[in-house]
Amino acid sequence: MKIEKVKAIAKAKGIKAGNLKKPELIQAIQRAEGNFDCFGSATSGYCDQAGCLWHDDCVH
Repeated sequence: MKIEKVKAIAKAKGIKAGNLKKPELIQAIQRAEGNFDCFGSATSGYCDQAGCLWHDDCVH
């Protein structure tokens, strides 16, 4: 997902993007949604959260 779309999602959730990098911004969105802020932490390349909006960006 392009950063512009991520910023739009963040803005809709009341999150100020500021100087956050894409992974940090996605993690902030995950926290705001009440989810684990696990984006980018699947070091093995496997993630069991297949329904997550960020799944494709995270493991690929």
